[in-house]
Amino acid sequence: MNTEWTAEPLWIQSRKGRLYPEFINKNNYKKKHIMKTERKELPSPSAQDLLSQIKFDVEEGKIWLNEQRMLLIHSGVMGSLRKELINSLGLERAKALLMRFGYESGQRDAELAKKIRPDLTSGDAFLVGPQMHMIEGIVKVRPIKFEFDVEKGHFYGEFDWFGSYESEVHVADYGQSEEPVCWTLLGYASGYTSYYMQRTVLYKEIRCSACGEEHCTIIGRPIEEWDDPTEIERYLKPDPIIEELFALQSEIDCLKSSIQQRNDDDLLYKSVGQSKAFKNVCQLIKKASCSKVSILLLGETGVGKEVVAKGLHASSDRSENPFVAVNCATLPHDLIEAELFGVEKGAYTGATHARAGKFERADGGTIFLDEVIELTPRAQASLLRVLQEGELERVGDSRTRKLDVRVVAATNEDLEEAVRDGRFRADLFYRLNVFPVAIPPLRERTEDIPALTTHFLDKYHALYNKRTLGVSDKAMQALMTYAWPGNIRELENMIERGVILTDNNQLIGLSDFFPSLAEPSHPLNVINKQGALCEESPAADTALSEMNMEQYAAAWLNKGFDMEAFESTLIDQAMSQCDGNVSKAARALGLSRPALAYRLKKQSEREDTIHVSTASEAD
Repeated sequence: MNTEWTAEPLWIQSRKGRLYPEFINKNNYKKKHIMKTERKELPSPSAQDLLSQIKFDVEEGKIWLNEQRMLLIHSGVMGSLRKELINSLGLERAKALLMRFGYESGQRDAELAKKIRPDLTSGDAFLVGPQMHMIEGIVKVRPIKFEFDVEKGHFYGEFDWFGSYESEVHVADYGQSEEPVCWTLLGYASGYTSYYMQRTVLYKEIRCSACGEEHCTIIGRPIEEWDDPTEIERYLKPDPIIEELFALQSEIDCLKSSIQQRNDDDLLYKSVGQSKAFKNVCQLIKKASCSKVSILLLGETGVGKEVVAKGLHASSDRSENPFVAVNCATLPHDLIEAELFGVEKGAYTGATHARAGKFERADGGTIFLDEVIELTPRAQASLLRVLQEGELERVGDSRTRKLDVRVVAATNEDLEEAVRDGRFRADLFYRLNVFPVAIPPLRERTEDIPALTTHFLDKYHALYNKRTLGVSDKAMQALMTYAWPGNIRELENMIERGVILTDNNQLIGLSDFFPSLAEPSHPLNVINKQGALCEESPAADTALSEMNMEQYAAAWLNKGFDMEAFESTLIDQAMSQCDGNVSKAARALGLSRPALAYRLKKQSEREDTIHVSTASEAD
């Protein structure tokens, strides 16, 4: 194909001996003379490996490319957005914003390229970017020439673009342009190559179809090889005016939010969440903070009971006084009373001096007793006295000491059951249970997971002096569907592991959170085709796993199963997994505790009847 060119050619010999023109422009690519040349397309690897990574999940309304969620959007809609940006911000600022948008997109795809083609030559792997643009319907890319050496930092790239959507929508809105207009595409090329080369590489669009050319052409070089690098680079830097406007708007929004929800924000302390379940807890804590009543926090391990206790303290009139947290499960049974209530000199062997206990240290403030069920009977009696009389005696002392302490207790067990079993004093339970607050598990507030993830990412980025690109879309979906038996504590640990395993400027992938997924034989944490975590064996019957509830029930009915036997087996399994804890088993089955207790009683009666009947037949 014959085309017109407007620069002085320098002919470069390829490795195969073919001559290609490298164009050097000393006058900002202004016309000097016109020459005719034959432009040959370089061979590209098949795009089948890219196409195989695309998954359409129609039921969930999602499109996946590897672990990244993609969008299929009307080009006209993107054109409308582009037009609004130009009209609102002006041509130059809109150009800069769209180039930065493209730059970020290019960085994401470059990371993906290294994952998809780890075993190919660096050149073939590099061409993922141009091929992605074609697959996404952005533009047809024809590589003309590119050379690069990552170790030496050398790069030169020349590409032709055909059918640029950005050029087409610009001409449709504004007519033929005097300057190149493929800003998003240009930013993409710069971001992609910069990530790949591990140094700043910038592209110029030296011809554009929006200017009346047959097609677009771009040339990329390291930033220092351009005569005017700052002129190009400035478009990739945040616009101070725009950033200032955004910052001011954000500040206004924050001020409004702080005025409207100041109390709630105080209650959150260092916690994060906007779900309805979490806000309900905050409202309860808000009401309790105004009183002196004892609080009983209920919830599974890892739900953040101590964080809520700190929030309660911070929002109360005791906030200026001490907050003392005690994990009762970690205290030796023979030292619990001494640790909590203090000890006098000579009270026991080793008590060489008198010292105050946790309660005295918390005088005027709040004491948080985690795992309060682990207290010994004597400690429970002493705690009851503190709650009833507001006084205590140190171990080995007969003197009574007055104190003003607010008690916040917490447990992940059923205290009512512990009372019935004789493990916990009934009178103490009623004293603590004046204001119970049930903190929901993470699986019941999944909408808080993205915010919690960001919170923990910021924490561990600072701790390990790293900066990842965040969490991949597929990994985030897995986090949203995972059961979280360890709740927020497990999420935090998982984020920390992901940050440790992920290199700088890369996305945290699914395998970084769930390393066991790399083991084909692992029976748990399998990803189904919708991207959700499920507890089923990879070898499980596929047809059965894809059934909905109605189909599953129909399949069992067709096999003619016994309802009572099925229910009994299900209950036995739940009780076994929960170590005989009725309350936990009830939660696992989605039943109330009384409902499960009733079924257990009926099950026991049936088994006794069968036993008696069998014994009679034997006689």
